[in-house]
Amino acid sequence: MGPPPVPPLASQVSNPPVAFRSQPPPVPMGSPPQRANFAPSSQNIPQPLSDTSLSAPRPNFQPSFTPQDSSYPFARPTSQQPLPGYVTTPMNAVSQGPTMPSPFPSHPGSYMPPPPTSASSFPSHQGGYVQPMPTAALPGVHTQHAGPPAGIIQGLAEDFSSLSFGSLPGSIEPGVDLKSLPRPLDGDVEPKTFAETYPLNCHSRYLRLTTTAMPNAVSLVSRWHLPLGAVVCPLAEAPEGEEVPIVNFASTGIIRCRRCRTYVNPYVTFTDAGRKWRCNICTLLNDVPGDYFSHLDATGRRIDIDQRPELIKGSVEFVAPTEYMVRPPMPPLYFFLIDVSISAVRSGMIEVVAQTIKSCLDDLPGFPRTQIGFITFDSTIHFYNMKSSLTQPQMMVVSDLDDIFIPLPDDLLVNLSESRSVVETFLDSLPSMFQDNINVESAFGPALKAAFMVMSRLGGKLLIFQNSLPSLGVGRLKLRGDDLRVYGTDKEHALRIPEDPFYKQMAADLTKFQIAVNVYAFSDKYTDIASLGTLAKYTGGQVYYYPSFQSIVQGEKLKHELSRDLTRETAWEAVMRIRCGKGIRFTSYHGNFMLRSTDLLALPAVDCDKAYAMQLSLEDTLLTTQTVYFQVALLYTASCGERRIRVHTLAAPVVADLSEMYRQADTGAIVSVFSRLAIEKTLSHKLEDARNSVQLRIVKALKEYRNLYAVQHRLGARMIYPESLKFLPLYGLALCKSTPLRGGYADAQLDERCAAGFTMMALPVKKLLKLLYPSLIRVDQHLLKPSTQVDEFNTIMKRLPLVADSLDFSGLYILDDGFRFVLWFGRMLSPDIAMNLLGQDFASELSKVTLREHDNEMSRKLFGILKKLRESDPSYYQLCHLVRQGEQPREGFLLLANLVEDQIGGSNGYVDWILQIHRQVQKNP
Repeated sequence: MGPPPVPPLASQVSNPPVAFRSQPPPVPMGSPPQRANFAPSSQNIPQPLSDTSLSAPRPNFQPSFTPQDSSYPFARPTSQQPLPGYVTTPMNAVSQGPTMPSPFPSHPGSYMPPPPTSASSFPSHQGGYVQPMPTAALPGVHTQHAGPPAGIIQGLAEDFSSLSFGSLPGSIEPGVDLKSLPRPLDGDVEPKTFAETYPLNCHSRYLRLTTTAMPNAVSLVSRWHLPLGAVVCPLAEAPEGEEVPIVNFASTGIIRCRRCRTYVNPYVTFTDAGRKWRCNICTLLNDVPGDYFSHLDATGRRIDIDQRPELIKGSVEFVAPTEYMVRPPMPPLYFFLIDVSISAVRSGMIEVVAQTIKSCLDDLPGFPRTQIGFITFDSTIHFYNMKSSLTQPQMMVVSDLDDIFIPLPDDLLVNLSESRSVVETFLDSLPSMFQDNINVESAFGPALKAAFMVMSRLGGKLLIFQNSLPSLGVGRLKLRGDDLRVYGTDKEHALRIPEDPFYKQMAADLTKFQIAVNVYAFSDKYTDIASLGTLAKYTGGQVYYYPSFQSIVQGEKLKHELSRDLTRETAWEAVMRIRCGKGIRFTSYHGNFMLRSTDLLALPAVDCDKAYAMQLSLEDTLLTTQTVYFQVALLYTASCGERRIRVHTLAAPVVADLSEMYRQADTGAIVSVFSRLAIEKTLSHKLEDARNSVQLRIVKALKEYRNLYAVQHRLGARMIYPESLKFLPLYGLALCKSTPLRGGYADAQLDERCAAGFTMMALPVKKLLKLLYPSLIRVDQHLLKPSTQVDEFNTIMKRLPLVADSLDFSGLYILDDGFRFVLWFGRMLSPDIAMNLLGQDFASELSKVTLREHDNEMSRKLFGILKKLRESDPSYYQLCHLVRQGEQPREGFLLLANLVEDQIGGSNGYVDWILQIHRQVQKNP
């Protein structure tokens, strides 16, 4: 299985920064093959990339360089031990501390942590010299850093992390020790010093920048190479006690800058004895309204500042007066469009949906104003009159699909509190109403138009439950993707976009009338998620995908996810804009929304599970300010009927130094923007081009960073990177192996690929990072302990590297990517554990076994762990998939494909990926 399991010290790679000694000069080797097509290869040799995306325009990506046809420099293998106190910088570069023997072994390519940040307990002198603290850990924000000529630079210490490349035994190929590679085993690590330096900023859960040091010149932006922008999650859930304060200015009116329309925030300043305030974004002096006037103290602060949340909190919610309304605030409205064809009936979907909606009626937001309505369809369309005066619903069937009309338009949408008994009667009878239906057709397009006609007066949320390929009337679709010759050609991307313009046009109409669409797709056959998902993409909705749905297996997942969709707090008929300081502007937006003007995002419905990415650029050649400000404003209708404006404000320093931008980079935000750009690229290019573009951007960034230090440090064959980006290469690899980007035709079904793409486009940062690099935890040792010695949950939750070597044959492991659990039973696992957890099924084939709680301590403990994991993020429900070691092909696609650090199916492993990146970084441009 490769090298032995990781020792405890080496596995904590995420805490201390990684630094390695330098190597002898590179030795040129022969020219390797020029293309990586991610096909299976007979040898474990990484292949360099040619930029296949140069031939076509590349939205949102910077132009890439083409690797020259020259030989790659390899690091010459070395097996010598470094001398104690050996320093890679010139003698005057670092002040010598007292020497003390290093407590770490120093085998070639092995892990030797330098002194980490103050949080670590490691001694601060190792190998005989004092390593400076990584800059990311320094308090305060430095806007100037190393940039003088080489002569002055000699006195600088190394402030980067690095990997050195030795050779594999018996080989002249360069290699790197797998244990030494950095891994995000602590999940998403945000830059902490930034929040401490700017305590008035909104919390990072609402707004994150890809680097918290803004470049002062266009020339710096061109050398940054990574996305420059932000990720916004305007309604992110706040922990108890940290809720966003609500401010009502009443008759005063909301205080805004009269020129740029910025909302009053903690960074505005008051002058002229409190009679004027200066806008922090456009610097205009505004008059303070009489009702808002307050005297200033000796330091220029308002004496009432502690009573003004909008002046001390980075996030605040204003109650909007009537001038912020185009019409009276709409009531929360839920409309259900349900497929009742034979496949939907047989899967049990209709029954689960009906029961779940009924169980959620008390918790729908907006009581007593909430509105509700239903349409079902097969080859005809069925409307339901639910007028409160009826004892049971009245069904009306329309079979003319070419000329849809709405019978009884006033009684198809009803007030839930008035028609509650009729609605409940309908939901009770819905499953039996169609239980003998043998209709195989799907008039989805006409049914969608009918739902739009019913909803267009008010707007609201349209939930679509679709079980088959639309086959009748407008919007009918045909089977695509079965012609294998298309894959790998320039026509391949057409399979991932809607074939019929009807869907995009419908999405535009729905958005215009404030209707958001959530698509629930269930089928064992092709249903063209690329087309159906477009409805969710442009209306601010999302796609839920349940392939081969059977209620007995996936019913619980559907129940939980539909319940959350119906009961989570939702912002209705919303628009969002993000303002920024002079000289900077946002140029592109990525996520599920419709862009109404150049910078206004139309969002018919928003909730805490949606995030949006955007990229910015400099309008001026040079920024003259020292700080730049960003302000997100979301204008929406709350379920209670109030029109509100949620405002998040953030300040960031402007720097003149590229190394400072890298030092303050935020990997989580960068990966979020990267993911959206790469997924969008698959809609106009081959999958291979999208993967290449990710790798090329990482290579260019690391090459630029290396050039910053190449003069003053003897880098040798080391790969260097800023501490802040140590996980970026691994997340880049994980992104290339994710469902929307990986492999080719055989690696993911078309619907599965498209559904994953729509999902990832809307995910908040932490959720996305967990999907890319899931948690792998071992639980059998915890289950065997007596209940008196119950471990702390955090102890059980110790994450393991995603490599096959982490799996002990006698262990039980949980892989959790936030969307499902995979329980892996090692073949040598104690039969006792298997029997306690699975009962009589312990020896059966696990694909046929459903995990149920049994009446024993072990089973209760396991279910306790699963419950805690689900509670930590309730946005999706993780179903348990059981797999036994060696049970193919299930073990392959459920677990092994998720071990992103291993080489599988011809794709790179982590070591190969790092070597490949390193070679290209070292290559002369």
